[in-house]
Amino acid sequence: MVSHSVWIVGTSRSGKTTRLVEHFCRWLQIEHHNNELFYTKKRGQKAGTSIPKTLALKQAEAGVLVLAANDDNRRELADKIVTKTLGKYPIRGKTPLGFFQDEVILFWPLLIELLNLKAQFPVRLRPETEQELATKLWREQLDAEVLQRAGVNEYRFVRRILDLLQLAAYSGKPCEAIAEVLETGLEESGVNLEPEFLASLLLDWRNWCLERGLLTYGIITELYTQHLLSDRHYQERLKQRYQAILADDVDEYPGVARQLFETLLAQGAIGAFSYNPDGAIRLGLGADPNYMEGLARHCRIETLYEPVQPSLADRLATPMVDFITQPMVMVELPGIVQSIQMTSRAEILRKTAEVIGKAIKLGQVQPEEVAIIAPGLDAIARYTLTEILTKQNIPVESLNDQRPLISSPMIRALLTMLALVYPGLGRLVDRDAVAEMLLVLSRKGSRGAGEQGGVFNQQSFSSQIDPVRAGLIADYCFVPHPERPNLLPVTSFERWDRIGYAATTAYSEILQWIERQRSQQEQRLIPSPISLLYLAIQDFLCKDSNPPYDQMAALRELLETAQHYWEIDTRLRQESRGAGEQYLLSNTLAEFIQLLRRGTITANPYPLRPIGPAKKAVTLATIFQYRSSRRSHRWHFWLDAGSPLWAKGGAATLFGAPLFLRDRLGQPWTAEDEKLTEQERLKRILADLLSRVSDKVYLCHSDLAVNGQEQLGPLLPLVHTSVSVVSDVA
Repeated sequence: MVSHSVWIVGTSRSGKTTRLVEHFCRWLQIEHHNNELFYTKKRGQKAGTSIPKTLALKQAEAGVLVLAANDDNRRELADKIVTKTLGKYPIRGKTPLGFFQDEVILFWPLLIELLNLKAQFPVRLRPETEQELATKLWREQLDAEVLQRAGVNEYRFVRRILDLLQLAAYSGKPCEAIAEVLETGLEESGVNLEPEFLASLLLDWRNWCLERGLLTYGIITELYTQHLLSDRHYQERLKQRYQAILADDVDEYPGVARQLFETLLAQGAIGAFSYNPDGAIRLGLGADPNYMEGLARHCRIETLYEPVQPSLADRLATPMVDFITQPMVMVELPGIVQSIQMTSRAEILRKTAEVIGKAIKLGQVQPEEVAIIAPGLDAIARYTLTEILTKQNIPVESLNDQRPLISSPMIRALLTMLALVYPGLGRLVDRDAVAEMLLVLSRKGSRGAGEQGGVFNQQSFSSQIDPVRAGLIADYCFVPHPERPNLLPVTSFERWDRIGYAATTAYSEILQWIERQRSQQEQRLIPSPISLLYLAIQDFLCKDSNPPYDQMAALRELLETAQHYWEIDTRLRQESRGAGEQYLLSNTLAEFIQLLRRGTITANPYPLRPIGPAKKAVTLATIFQYRSSRRSHRWHFWLDAGSPLWAKGGAATLFGAPLFLRDRLGQPWTAEDEKLTEQERLKRILADLLSRVSDKVYLCHSDLAVNGQEQLGPLLPLVHTSVSVVSDVA
């Protein structure tokens, strides 16, 4: 029997997503705006169409499940489908993990019955909250001896253990089977910890979470694949709800997604799946492309050869990879691949920015047509490139630049304000923090030259209390105290007349506001610290102005984080009602402030998608960020081309990830395996990046890395072979 489902294979930019949407429109019989069947239950079709009657989807019946690898791709795919179908057919766009989470929450009563859980609504833990609670639960067992044997600090060790639960769930293994996988997989890894010990920690953690209705990504995935998906009642509901499935870039999906797809296909649903052999961007983060490729046997295979836009991959990918892996092979790179070579990294950063600026000024390329890509971007590189280009009036867009919330002065000021209003937090406040709070909370927006379309630039803000006066007030008016730190009236300063009228007025307003909130807090008129944060943002930070987008993003993320933190705290407080309420609140506030100060939470609120046309700016990204964004440009600048990180997984590889791949489950990971994996990763990176550039590639190389060591990475032969347009080597 010929399958009606389709498996679309193609490299980057070959039109896989477009082909998916075309298949969906054929199912709906509207590829030529044929809308007659939208509001009818007839199974007939127009003459000339070759689609079987069984594929004529009906709007009145079940919907369509649309999956994408990440949230940005999900939005783009959903937009394409809605535009193509005129928005007249119900679709549900999700990421695989987002779908698992929604299903677990939707069918939580069924899971309560299956697992005999406590009847309470589930709450999902964020990764940073998961880390903190797991550390508290395991602290007695993670003594100095255990950490010494693990060879890492407590924070990294806890993160590694939690990642094992997530990887096991993605591979379809229950928590109880983790010890078995680690027993054989860690034989040659040099890890001196017993697999049974690690597995027992995870079992305790999973059971502790389920007792309290707390869900992590790993627990969600395990609940869905091990319990929901195998339940016949759930399968019946799944069949009624979905008659078709579209999944884009399935090479980025965890292995358990194949179980979902095969279940739907076995129940009569039709599917369209796209697969990129040069993808596997999330390999090492739970993706299992080799196992997902086995889904092709249920489908009719389509292979796309021609890219939508011209790229350099067809001409250069194979010879470049051969030259890297076999140095004896001679290769002559064309003039479109050039190099910029300098001695130090500071020089290569400056020279790269100068080359980009000169090309844009000469009109050879537009800012939005340029991408700077590196295996890793430190804060110095981001700042240097952004600063040099911005001074030339060339905007820079740093992809997914997740800076810690605590790096924002506004966030630090709000946390200081919390410590002044609530008792018991005096040890978290010092004079410098108070001075910064006065500076930030006295800031006023001014309309005029700085205003652009109702939004104010940073230059249009001015503080009524300048840094010098803020320091003087903090020195003479701040009274430290472990329980009740206090701010005195400005008149307590002998020479308070030196402060000036504007600063005195602003300080008095801040002081009165804090005293008013203290009084209300003592009378328990403030529902929660979140309400106080909202009020402070409203009365000080957004009163006369609209802060820039990046500052608003930080404020939104702070509020989202605080809301989540207090939701978890409320759930846990139900389990321990013996302690005094005020003591618990002070402890929770102190832990919340310290969590932010550790820098584990970044400004990444939902949604991140800007409204309006794409920003006309130079793109700055790591390899992982750029490939995940599915972007393409005319010019590429490959920064740190001589770095050994081009072949390494780095932060995009979780501890123990290779052990949970379905085709080698539990097999030891050897040095030879690592070498082969690095070669395959480098081939995919080169093929993928070359597919995303159309005109020119610059290999930007410095002899010395940021730490002063000589760079001898795998791309170095390409640097020496290419034509050097800028070099300080005699």
